[in-house]
Amino acid sequence: MSQRLEQPPSRLSRLRQAVAEHPPPGPTRRGFWRSPLRGPWLTSVFGSVLLAGIIVVFVTGLLSYAAYNPDLGSNDKTPGAGPLGFYLFDWPTNPSWLYRVTQGLHVTVGIVLIPVLLGKLWSVIPKLFTWPPVRSLAHALERLSLLLLVGGVVFEFVTGLANIQYWYVFPGSFYSLHFYGAWVFIAAFVVHVAFKLPVVVRSLRSRSWREELRTDTAHTVPEPPDDHELVSPNPAAATISRRGALALVGGGSALLFVVTAGQSFGGVLRRTALLAPRFTDPSDGPNGFQVNKTADALGLTEGAQDPGWRLQVRGAEAMTFDRDQLLGLPQHTAALPIACVEGWSTSAQAWAGVRLADLAQLAGVPAPVSVFVESLQESGFGTTTLRGNQVLDPDSLLALRVNGADLSLDHGFPARVIVPNNPGVHNTKWVTRLTFEA
Repeated sequence: MSQRLEQPPSRLSRLRQAVAEHPPPGPTRRGFWRSPLRGPWLTSVFGSVLLAGIIVVFVTGLLSYAAYNPDLGSNDKTPGAGPLGFYLFDWPTNPSWLYRVTQGLHVTVGIVLIPVLLGKLWSVIPKLFTWPPVRSLAHALERLSLLLLVGGVVFEFVTGLANIQYWYVFPGSFYSLHFYGAWVFIAAFVVHVAFKLPVVVRSLRSRSWREELRTDTAHTVPEPPDDHELVSPNPAAATISRRGALALVGGGSALLFVVTAGQSFGGVLRRTALLAPRFTDPSDGPNGFQVNKTADALGLTEGAQDPGWRLQVRGAEAMTFDRDQLLGLPQHTAALPIACVEGWSTSAQAWAGVRLADLAQLAGVPAPVSVFVESLQESGFGTTTLRGNQVLDPDSLLALRVNGADLSLDHGFPARVIVPNNPGVHNTKWVTRLTFEA
């Protein structure tokens, strides 16, 4: 019987082995990361919270996109969405507070998750410096998915925070960047969850919650060595317990909730929304509630005050109204909130004006498919298109007054659109023309 002679390792194999066994000094060496808290259990706790929270943020984000009716006219701020708009549907007008709740959850949950996200990234940071960076094709694909996952979540949170603080430093449209970035991230997130969910379940079962919450710093010890390279091979003495780490992250999330949630949900928390860009009301009185952009900031003050202002209504018939003529038409009052994509909202205000359905009837379009709304504002969201169901809702108004007083300039004088369950930016102010399409 012949015996196969073992071939000596090639020069390339020896080089690979030498590189793997001698990482450069610094974070690529496992001994660099010495916290005794890191391990599969703590990572899985943070991951479980992120899993639930990100699902809420993603679903409410999809609903926010649908609420903009992007398939209508000039509403599409994400051109070329194609198959990514597969779920779009006719956005309803009832309940009138639905967008306020969904967008409030989107922004508030996203902000509350920031400490959890930072905790999760801290717990897995040794994985980001794995040495050698690429061990095989399969390992390269895994690293690429990790890059998309971490890069995607950081990108989405940073752009979202910048938007709600009106800090527009993006290299393009926030809507397009945030929309496409969300799909890239969620694709990597789904793949990551599919591979890691069994590990998370095993890790959570490996330790007792009750025991971890009872263990103080003096008795905190590292988790057993793992295959995921999270547990330090040379841990330092604990300076905080896992209970303390969870309390630190949870406390940070609770604090962010208290100082931001009031902008969306009002009540007592409205007074504590210190970090919200719309923390204070601009004035007292009937018009004393939030605005996004003022007439003066947009250079519209003179045009909105022009006594020659007229509203043009177009359809099968064409007509023009001045403000007194509009006030002479049948008036209707509706109690409706305003909610904006940035997360802030108002409580319900008593809006009074002419029903859009009545104006459509006068224009000879009793069953409109849509209405194209134009404003004195020429840039940004100076135009919008509303669906037929929005036009025909009995609470959809061309508002002339609010809370018993004429609209202020900042709230859209001489006339503005107000529609139930409509994103605030589509409740167009300073309206000049309504074009109804049959």
